[in-house]
Amino acid sequence: MQIKESILMALSSIKENKLRSILTLIGISIGLFSIIIVMTAISGIQKTVEDTFNSIGTNNFIIQKYPAINIGHGARRKYRNRENLTIEIGEKLKSLARLPVAVGIQMFRSNKVVKFGNNKTNPNVPLIAMNMDQLRSEDRNVSEGRSFSNQDLLYARNVCLLGTDVVEKLFGRINPIGESIKIDDLKLQVIGVIEKKGSVLGSSQDNFVVIPLSLYEKAYGDRRSGDYTIMAESPEMFDATMSEVIGILRTIRKVPPGKDNDFEIITNNQLIEQFNDITKYFKFGAAIIAFIALIAAGVGIMNIMLVSVTERTREIGIRKAIGAKKGVIRTQFVVEAVVLSQIGGFIGIVLGLIGGNLVSLMLNVSIVLPVFWILLGLFITTFVGVLFGVYPAVKASNLDPIEALRYE
Repeated sequence: MQIKESILMALSSIKENKLRSILTLIGISIGLFSIIIVMTAISGIQKTVEDTFNSIGTNNFIIQKYPAINIGHGARRKYRNRENLTIEIGEKLKSLARLPVAVGIQMFRSNKVVKFGNNKTNPNVPLIAMNMDQLRSEDRNVSEGRSFSNQDLLYARNVCLLGTDVVEKLFGRINPIGESIKIDDLKLQVIGVIEKKGSVLGSSQDNFVVIPLSLYEKAYGDRRSGDYTIMAESPEMFDATMSEVIGILRTIRKVPPGKDNDFEIITNNQLIEQFNDITKYFKFGAAIIAFIALIAAGVGIMNIMLVSVTERTREIGIRKAIGAKKGVIRTQFVVEAVVLSQIGGFIGIVLGLIGGNLVSLMLNVSIVLPVFWILLGLFITTFVGVLFGVYPAVKASNLDPIEALRYE
């Protein structure tokens, strides 16, 4: 009953002193808003990125020349002198490895212009070449037409699969199946359209043209570096498959014993960990901003409560004169401080959730409800209310009732 009465008195006090209460609530709200908006947006980005990385598959790993994430001055220069991962090396690996159920080989040419009649794309379309194992490991589904056949790759046929962005740009309402497009000097017949995947962090996953690996080698040669996607038979065979592939690839590339690999092994867990390492700095920055704002707001709460003690000195004297104990007085003022803090915190959390998910919508990533951070935010606001409400509460409880009754 005492807590309920203290809460009602706290709400009444806030209503009577609107301006100073609002100023204090703004401080608390800013602190919680800054951390909730960042954590909500980052949680949405993390979920989307994790879903994208998990599309690699729990049985798959990727071999490439460069690390997945290059950070720091000269990071890329450090790896560029490595021998390229060519089609020839990939074919050798495929013939020697026994544990993988698929050894996908993939090559790239970026910033291509795709033409169809008088229509053409912007010079930003990746040209991707794949063998049958790569198509299998990536599990690319065709929504219209058909996928590549073994004969398409065996005879280096001039056929291609299109991403939906390219289809929309070039064909509009025209059925692309059977039509011919042109990239550089290559004339390609469209045999299929890959299912739409959408975008991640504003970057489309549907803007590409896929051709047979054999056709790529015939048209562009085998000098550039690509990557290999290795599919293990099962998650239980993953480590054994990786060890075998690494050993074979080191032998093919003549890496001396004791030296580091001159290629990178990429797994979905590794990508997720690297991404989380990057986002932790944004979380740390948000935490600092929130801490500063909450300290300032806490000082404001203490100031309001001290003023409240002064204004209500006579009331405190009357309550003590009729038998109110020190603990009752302390509880009343601590509860008032906590209520003030909680209201500000609730406003900050709601605004942070709205703002964070608006950012997620703009980036076209998942909308999330970060329950952990919401609960943590409520705990922090309660702690701030208690921390900065104790001193005014103790001061109020220690007032001499006779002196308090004389106070005008």
